[in-house]
Amino acid sequence: MELEDHLGDIIRKGRMQAGVSLPAAARAAGLTAAEQAALENDGIPPRRPDYPALATLLGLHAGKLEDIANGWRPAPVDLRRWRELRQITTFGQAYAANCYMLWDQMTKEAALFDAGFDPAPVCALVAENRLRLTHLFITHNHSDHAGGLPAIAERFPTARLHARAELSWGEPGNQPGDSITVGHLCITRRATPGHTEDGTTFVVTDWPAASAPEPGPAPVAIVGDALFAGSMGNVHGDAARARRIIREQILSLPLATLLCPGHGPLTTVAEELAHNPFF
Repeated sequence: MELEDHLGDIIRKGRMQAGVSLPAAARAAGLTAAEQAALENDGIPPRRPDYPALATLLGLHAGKLEDIANGWRPAPVDLRRWRELRQITTFGQAYAANCYMLWDQMTKEAALFDAGFDPAPVCALVAENRLRLTHLFITHNHSDHAGGLPAIAERFPTARLHARAELSWGEPGNQPGDSITVGHLCITRRATPGHTEDGTTFVVTDWPAASAPEPGPAPVAIVGDALFAGSMGNVHGDAARARRIIREQILSLPLATLLCPGHGPLTTVAEELAHNPFF
């Protein structure tokens, strides 16, 4: 799976967060304004930019920005280590969005994280594995993450909704520090506003080991659009606050923690600390 944001997207987001004009960014990069605009549009440098000067101006990490330019991608993740966790990619007219489902092997109790555009693959996964969908978790109330929610709620009316946003139905979401159990799995939430004020990250722990006496796999964090592999979601407001919250609430998790973004590939805390230009 390709990165959600190409090099130009990252530079544009950095420029917008820093309040830097396109001509000023072009001068720092050693490009013309037209070349800078083309780079931000398609992610392909017309010639090598001055990455250190550009990154310094935009508040990005120069070496990590070059990593992206040189084709960095997070290492592929084998989801079989986390039993049972599935990534479900749903498709809108212009782009795709990820949602995630997990369940307890013994009890078949299941939880869905975000609803995507289309409820059909969610319903199919439930039917295929004979699951009981008992919890619905929403990272933020954008249509690509909550659009399928009414249909899923109608299909599974006893499922409990957990969302910080004000929705037209459902009960209030769980609070920081509260825990929800799905079989043996434990789910807690962390407020991660920035992309939206209702932004929420859900952390799942107590995954079973493949075989005793091995330890279970690392935690899983469903981060919505707070963070992408190599980038972060658009921020309409205080970008410094959004970055601080991501550092404190997501990148402070154990290095091996699996990060499940709303768009693009799976990644880990270690990968993002080493390669994400925003941190």
